[in-house]
Amino acid sequence: MSALAKASGALKSVDYEVFGRVQGVCFRMYTEEEAKKLGVVGWVKNTSQGTVTGQVQGPEDKVNAMKSWLSKVGSPSSRIDRTSFSNEKEISKLDFSGFSTRY
Repeated sequence: MSALAKASGALKSVDYEVFGRVQGVCFRMYTEEEAKKLGVVGWVKNTSQGTVTGQVQGPEDKVNAMKSWLSKVGSPSSRIDRTSFSNEKEISKLDFSGFSTRY
């Protein structure tokens, strides 16, 4: 990330879907915890297809850190097979005030 982007506080938004053993393993709770720790906003929810989906918004470096966590770490008893990211874009303001679990 360039110094200019950091100075202007470039905000980024990305949608994600995590595949693997990600339901019934506290994945959403840990995702919410990690997001709050990093200071990103958005949401997370289980899908009927057995995946976890959601959206993350925040400063580019923090969104990138969250993307890495969603791809490689997850909750302690989860198994992440793959994570797909879509609709990645720069935004002018955040659409959420915090990070929440949706049902």
